[in-house]
Amino acid sequence: MNSFNKDKKLFKIRHSCAHILAQAVRERFEAEGPVHLGGGPPIEDGFYYDFRLPRSPSDEDIEWLEARMKEIIGSACRFEKEEIDEARARELFSDQPFKIELIDLIAAGKSDDNGEAAEEEDAAPALSIYRHDGFYDLCKGPHVEESSQINPEAIKIVSVAGAYWRGSERNPMLVRIYATAWESRADLEEYLEIVEKRKSRDHRVLGKRLELFHFDQSAPGMPYWLPNGLIVLNELIDYWRRVHRKNGYKEFSAPLINDKKLWEISGHWEHYRDNMFVIEEDEDTVFGVKPMNCPNAMVIFNLKVRSYRDLPLRLSDCDVLHRNERSGTLSGLLRVQKFQQDDAHIFLAEEQLEDEFDRVLDLCHEFYRLFDLEYSFRLSKRPDEFVGSINQWDRAEAILEGVLEKRAGKGNFQIAPGEGAFYGPKIDILMRDSLGRKWQMGTIQLDFQLPSRFGCHYVDRDGSRKVPCVIHRVIYGSLDRFIGILLEHTGGALPAWLSPVQVIVAPVSDRHLDYARLICDKLCDRDIRAEVSEVEGTLSKRVREAVLMKVPFIVIVGDKEAASSCLTLRLRDGSEQRDLALDQALELILGEI
Repeated sequence: MNSFNKDKKLFKIRHSCAHILAQAVRERFEAEGPVHLGGGPPIEDGFYYDFRLPRSPSDEDIEWLEARMKEIIGSACRFEKEEIDEARARELFSDQPFKIELIDLIAAGKSDDNGEAAEEEDAAPALSIYRHDGFYDLCKGPHVEESSQINPEAIKIVSVAGAYWRGSERNPMLVRIYATAWESRADLEEYLEIVEKRKSRDHRVLGKRLELFHFDQSAPGMPYWLPNGLIVLNELIDYWRRVHRKNGYKEFSAPLINDKKLWEISGHWEHYRDNMFVIEEDEDTVFGVKPMNCPNAMVIFNLKVRSYRDLPLRLSDCDVLHRNERSGTLSGLLRVQKFQQDDAHIFLAEEQLEDEFDRVLDLCHEFYRLFDLEYSFRLSKRPDEFVGSINQWDRAEAILEGVLEKRAGKGNFQIAPGEGAFYGPKIDILMRDSLGRKWQMGTIQLDFQLPSRFGCHYVDRDGSRKVPCVIHRVIYGSLDRFIGILLEHTGGALPAWLSPVQVIVAPVSDRHLDYARLICDKLCDRDIRAEVSEVEGTLSKRVREAVLMKVPFIVIVGDKEAASSCLTLRLRDGSEQRDLALDQALELILGEI
């Protein structure tokens, strides 16, 4: 786990509650069979713990567990740390196979006590347990000193799910119990309100209601973009193209599939093969459906001799990609198998890196400001499996760290050891939405490896051949995922320029249809996406339907408007402007879109 608030009170409360939950689960289920403990870290919204249980927990079990947790908290038990050696750890957890596996990993310096990659600060193997109320668990802490520091009225078990041990489908499926803990009852209630709001803003529900996209059993994780949704997708791409042309990017498009030899050169065949769709015509003819466009950008760079004068060379694309994901991980637009990604590969000399990273971060800011999204940075460092030398990685990581210190300030960004791509470290841009959730969006990656593997070079000032560096970067990330996040962020009320239908013209009755169509035609002539509502029934029904479809502007026309060649304009906030001339309405609408 990264250093997220380790020294803060809430982190300690949640960490201690995870241990208390594990104690309660053992008490509840051990009479029925072995209870094997996995791990239980605090997370931003609460905490969870993974178990292998004799049976699945029922609603009655969850109710009992929550009540028992409150009893344990009320007993004012102390949390005490004890340093132990490896032999003692194996003795204490001899009946706990997952803990033994963690002990092996910790001893090798590869994991922490929750099965996550060890941080650099945790590289020296260390073993400790925490005890409370007769229960103990493998843990390095920190915890509250005493359970009386936890408010029993501010905890709640929120859900039960399945999770593979240590996140790998090759490992056993465990029961994951999610819960939350806060400092006060008021904080808990506020959080539970947000959870309910999240349910009402589920992008899958909004996507169906607003007729944006569809998923079919015939193509799991591959969205059908319906006419309304395709407008949103294309508007995002059109804006992306305009901004990138202005910033010196050259767009290309590449084949959907490539011979596996290309993926072998790039290293994807070795490191990413399990996440690719593969087409085997025969033993000697094997293609990979592209999960990313990096190798194709290398092909384009190598089409002709490049000079130092050509650098930075900024190649962008918005191609369709496919990734073979586990079926259990698919989740609406947020986790798909077919998607479009706003990609770019920037070829440059090493001395140009700092300036170019500044340009890229400025570009990211321009995009995210448009959608009123807050963001922060995370530096993802070298994973266990990587290509290239340690020295190259150290140099690349130092450059990225320096860029972030300049941009955000020292200590004002997260560091994620082991989370980089196999060919280079990266800066992840984390967005916070209106419901308080964080999402990974943009990624900026420095790569010294791929250009070398593809034999890329340019002719420098002195006539020598040099290998360029490459910055891989996305801003939206997956456009599909971005739309899903944007729908939940806005509750479906997309910015007017993105809305599939920007204006609904609602006639008071059918006898006003001709005037409504005249107004609609004039709006369409100004490239405003307008439609006439011909919903059966009253005006209020037509307006209500437009409101449900999150249309930004509703034009109302009746006898008075038709007689005086004016209109009434209803805005998204419910306010109305009456007796507007068409030119006035056009000016107002165009100002918003």
